[in-house]
Amino acid sequence: MSQRLIRPAVPGDEPLVARFILELARYERLEHEVDLSEARLTEHLFGERPVCGAMIAEHQGEPVGFALHFISYSTFWCQPCLFLEDLFVVPEHRGNGHGLALLQACAKLAVEKGCPRLDWHVLDWNQLAIDFYQRQGATVLPDWRTCRLDGEALRAMARS
Repeated sequence: MSQRLIRPAVPGDEPLVARFILELARYERLEHEVDLSEARLTEHLFGERPVCGAMIAEHQGEPVGFALHFISYSTFWCQPCLFLEDLFVVPEHRGNGHGLALLQACAKLAVEKGCPRLDWHVLDWNQLAIDFYQRQGATVLPDWRTCRLDGEALRAMARS
């Protein structure tokens, strides 16, 4: 049995998602910009009209990371796309495949929803993340620092 599990967030995970958001903000040196509310997370993740979704990475039953995503829209392609807002793995569990598993789960979700691409942003100083994303087949666009999986790279990520 695998020690890693990627699962959708469920009601009751809001404190966990909030904790990961705060840890990510701290890592990105943006903690001062956080205006976090578990009530809003509940509404946005599980309310009558959810606007985002989240996946939780677990290792041996312990939550070690998360990915938060939402549907965006490409006017040029005239199709909905999946946007990966946050991907975070706690430092002591990095390098063990949890980030890749979360990215793969998001790619699979994008393909299942008929989205032609998966987009996300990466900070220009986060070279470790940039290198990781490029190894997965993502293009790091220099003008926006936006990462994208589409076409065969998106389908390959979803299959892996």
